[in-house]
Amino acid sequence: MERHKVSFQLKCYLFKGREVIHAKKELPFEVKLASSLVLDELCYMWNKQHLETQINEAIDKRDQERFMVLSQQYKPYTYE
Repeated sequence: MERHKVSFQLKCYLFKGREVIHAKKELPFEVKLASSLVLDELCYMWNKQHLETQINEAIDKRDQERFMVLSQQYKPYTYE
């Protein structure tokens, strides 16, 4: 894997009356990408499960209108 450039952010902090500068290293691109993908997958799975639960409750209660609304919202999840 290629090495990426690393950039630093300098921040000034007051330390007992004098200024101290600390450099903060940014996270690597791979870590940002992996964490973003994991969060996206978790949100997708939670939303899908939540809709499935609501659809099952609508079926159990025989609420056809609610079922039709929820099934329209669930359509994008069927194209896996």
